[in-house]
Amino acid sequence: MKVAIVTGVSGGIGKASAVRLCKNGYAVVGMDVVDADRHADFDGFDFTYLKGDLTSENSRRALVETAERKGDICALVNVAGVAPKVRRDVLEMTEESYDFVMGINTKGTLFLTQLVANRMIGQKKGGSIVNISSCSAYTSSTGRGEYCISKAGVSMITKLFADRLAGEGILVNEICPGIIATGMTATVKEKYDKLIAGGLVPLGRWGQPDDVAKAVVALCDGTFGYTTGQSFIIDGGMHIRKL
Repeated sequence: MKVAIVTGVSGGIGKASAVRLCKNGYAVVGMDVVDADRHADFDGFDFTYLKGDLTSENSRRALVETAERKGDICALVNVAGVAPKVRRDVLEMTEESYDFVMGINTKGTLFLTQLVANRMIGQKKGGSIVNISSCSAYTSSTGRGEYCISKAGVSMITKLFADRLAGEGILVNEICPGIIATGMTATVKEKYDKLIAGGLVPLGRWGQPDDVAKAVVALCDGTFGYTTGQSFIIDGGMHIRKL
């Protein structure tokens, strides 16, 4: 049985990735901070949900131990992430907001990756780790600096573990989504609607969670078996520099 762990699984990219993995024969163990809400998308599939907090060592261990009871962990997809509760100019950013965002997006991702990586090494069967970073890892957004910093940290987590785990046959890559229609972006939909209409995204539309989920599966199933430490940008061409 192929077992995959997915965080941030209650909606958006996390849910779409979990559904795609289930459809591709994985037993998926997912975690999020909300109460369990069995989605019809998972009917007929081997899907297990845990309510937990990525910043908690106990939650991380419970997640991994639940996955191990199903079989060898062959994939970890780190999706869980938060934006600042209040957007503030970087000159007004608070330590409380910084700690909140970094605790989940960076610290939680780092230590769950560390835990799963050690389990994968013990299994001696390789594996794949996929981190969901963001275009904000390399794009300044001065009204949510803590988020940009946190995602830049995820990019370095990707490189560090890719380097350390290459000899173990464990691939570590990241996906940097652009403007994706999720709960996180719903609060700024009008802003991004205008930017997309104005040509910010060459493909001319919002990204959908499933656009990212398709790439997640490809990185988990060995399609890119000779690639590690790489960033896959899925943003409709937004990163293209134009004159």
